[in-house]
Amino acid sequence: MHYLAAVLHTLGVTVSDHASKRIKGDPERGSVTLEQILWGVALAALAAAVVAVIRTFVMGRAGQLGT
Repeated sequence: MHYLAAVLHTLGVTVSDHASKRIKGDPERGSVTLEQILWGVALAALAAAVVAVIRTFVMGRAGQLGT
């Protein structure tokens, strides 16, 4: 009997928590953290560096074609 009471209590708490989040809205939903911003900036810098290296290589080889 105690098991049934524990299961029903847990179910009630879970449903109540879910309902209150739906009504009030989750305060952290959609928030962007500083870590996510820094990862984005780092990936953009890495992509720019790769493009610069490839462009320099291609331009160097293109310069050798004329001679």
